[in-house]
Amino acid sequence: MGIGISELLLLLLIVVVVFGTQRLRNVGADLGAAIKGFKNAVKDQDAPTPVAKDKKPIDGETATKQQEKT
Repeated sequence: MGIGISELLLLLLIVVVVFGTQRLRNVGADLGAAIKGFKNAVKDQDAPTPVAKDKKPIDGETATKQQEKT
């Protein structure tokens, strides 16, 4: 009792008649652009941020940290 090929074709025909081919083409292009943007955002978010290894503390930071240790 699933949806067969004939039901899917009938549904596709109804959608094309209601919306038209030009509008469906625009929806497809917009959906593709949205998916591409989402993938790029996820890829950029997963990239680790570079950390400076040779970062030297400011004089005030060194004094404050030494006082906190005591």
